[in-house]
Amino acid sequence: MKKSLLALAALTAFAGVASAQSSVTLFGIVDVSVVSAKNGPNSMKGTGNDQLNSNRLGFRGVEDLGGGLKAGFWIEGAMSPDNGTAAGQTWQRRSTVSLMGGFGEVRLGRDYTPSFWNYTIFDPFGTNGPGSMLNLVSTLGSGAGTLVRANNTVAYFLPAMGGLYGQLQMAAGEGATGNKYQGVRFGYAAGPVNVAGAWGRTPKTGAMLDDYSDKNIGASFAIGTGTIIAQYSKRDYRNLDQKTMLIGGTYGIGASTLKASYTKSNGSNSTLEGSQWALGYQYDLSKRTALYATYSNLKNEKGAAFNAAGGLPLAAVAGEKSQALAVGVRHAF
Repeated sequence: MKKSLLALAALTAFAGVASAQSSVTLFGIVDVSVVSAKNGPNSMKGTGNDQLNSNRLGFRGVEDLGGGLKAGFWIEGAMSPDNGTAAGQTWQRRSTVSLMGGFGEVRLGRDYTPSFWNYTIFDPFGTNGPGSMLNLVSTLGSGAGTLVRANNTVAYFLPAMGGLYGQLQMAAGEGATGNKYQGVRFGYAAGPVNVAGAWGRTPKTGAMLDDYSDKNIGASFAIGTGTIIAQYSKRDYRNLDQKTMLIGGTYGIGASTLKASYTKSNGSNSTLEGSQWALGYQYDLSKRTALYATYSNLKNEKGAAFNAAGGLPLAAVAGEKSQALAVGVRHAF
């Protein structure tokens, strides 16, 4: 009897150690808003998603393999809580497996591209909602599908190096037009300063007529409860190019955060000319729940038809203003 009790205690202790070495987390964001948009003479009102943060449902986990080596996974899918759909549930926001250690991280699967990160990190609105600077970003008709994410990626992330950070990534095309990709991103973040530059290339594949490239640099500087943000980007395809510049910032007052940005696009033809200014307000009811309002006013020059409609199915009108107001609530878990 005593031996059985000792054996049971040993097994229980072993199970406790094993479970302590592994963890799995369920997480997500639910973000729904009321949106009013006007594009030229056309207007629409409705509910919208992703106006403060992108809706998601995901699972992530880490296992300690010993000797400083860890394995991890991350699967994350999009959802639309305004109508209860979850796109069938796919895991196309992110679906990766990793090995991590003192050498850094090797990550495989569908993931964000290095050339995307500066767009969202150095945008007061995080490339979400009416104020997103991506409202003025074009892939120039190239057919490249790598502006935000890529399939079939193999990536390496630098370990912590006194503020330096970096990422290299390659994606196999596997016969799909516009998915083959190579990109890098390097930056430095310490104290109030964060600055990073990135480059990405989507080689000519399938129906593409040339390579598509994306170069960008972003920086932020924190002053007290405020942060000044700026970024510059340039995209090229065949004889087309587009340059986008942003200046903006955030300012915290207690549980409130004020946001503002001005984005300007210049290009090789009139369809790429436009500007947008945006204002936002966020009130944190807790660390996970926030109320918010965002307004943007986008001016299309000449033949441009950029859209700030906050996700509503309202087509832009070439040469006309695009305006949107989103008021909503976001909860993270």
